[in-house]
Amino acid sequence: MARRLESYLQASVKPEAARLQRTAVQNQTATMLEIGSSLLNQTAEQTRKLTDVEAQVLNQTSRIEMQLLENSLSTTKLEKQLLLQTNEIHKLQSRNNVLEIRVLEMETKHEAELAGIRSEKEKLQRLVSRQSGTIEDLEKSLLAANANTSLLQRQQLQLLESVQTLLPRDERLFQDCAELRRAGVHASGVYALHIANLSEPKKAYCDMETDGGGWTVMQLRANGSVSFQRSWQEYKQGFGDPAGEHWLGNEAVHLLTSRAPYALRVELRDWEGAQAYAHYARVQLGSERQLYRLALQGYSGTAGQQSGLVLQGANFSTRDADNDNCLCKCAQMLSGGWWFDACGLSNLNGIYYPARHNIRKLNGIRWHYFQGPSYSLKGTRMLIRPAGF
Repeated sequence: MARRLESYLQASVKPEAARLQRTAVQNQTATMLEIGSSLLNQTAEQTRKLTDVEAQVLNQTSRIEMQLLENSLSTTKLEKQLLLQTNEIHKLQSRNNVLEIRVLEMETKHEAELAGIRSEKEKLQRLVSRQSGTIEDLEKSLLAANANTSLLQRQQLQLLESVQTLLPRDERLFQDCAELRRAGVHASGVYALHIANLSEPKKAYCDMETDGGGWTVMQLRANGSVSFQRSWQEYKQGFGDPAGEHWLGNEAVHLLTSRAPYALRVELRDWEGAQAYAHYARVQLGSERQLYRLALQGYSGTAGQQSGLVLQGANFSTRDADNDNCLCKCAQMLSGGWWFDACGLSNLNGIYYPARHNIRKLNGIRWHYFQGPSYSLKGTRMLIRPAGF
């Protein structure tokens, strides 16, 4: 019984073990297949990625090859340009060498010339040194001569005054209207003045009434009867009628204002009846060599808060003698003869314009601070007399 049971059990267990074994083998096989499939999938994925990377590497390689080709072409161009530049540099160096040789030759020549100039300069300096001593001696002699001349002039003046005091009034010689006034002449009019160093007597109008009298009239504009578009020589000698419109003469005014301090009075009248004056405490007119330069001091009066004449001095100019400080030649542009400076603030010797034609006339008779720069006046007078009168 027991053997039968054992045989039965053995017979039953073997098939089951075989089944289990087959099942286990099948499971292992399936597992191995899954692992193999997974490995194949991973291998395929890795292969695909490698293929992509390889494609990217190929693309990058192509690009790099293209860039290398472009760089090679650029390098070739640059090499050609460098070669051209090198050739140009060689040419410039050759020219530079030629120029350096020329500069060296010029420097040598200039050094020789400079040495000659220095030698001449030294000679001139020695000559100037010798002449300086001579000039100093001459200046001393001139000072002594001037002192003697001044002394002789004072003695001559004293003798002249003594002679005039001895002569009757009608035979006395007077240099200006102030001397006539001091001698007792009270009537205004034309008198013959015997101005020292003037070749002949000078007829002048004497104003014995205005501000105490004694005025010598050097200019009068009243009606346009006399043209003031004159030459340098005419303004030097004077022109017109002393009893009417006239210019006394620059030389006569120079001689008078150089012998003693003089004052100047300028009188202005417009077409509306207004009047004004400008007074200068000191006036002096230079010589012809000094271009009759006008020097003024001490302005006062009613003809504007500022002077219409240049106080620091201005040269006289005419249409044939341009001595102003303007390239435009003021005497030709503005007419007449005057101390224009840079065409200035006044011109009392401009063109005479009648009433209703005197507006906007830059070349008329004008005084900026009285009626503006383009108003031509109706009348003017310029008078001088000794400052201490």
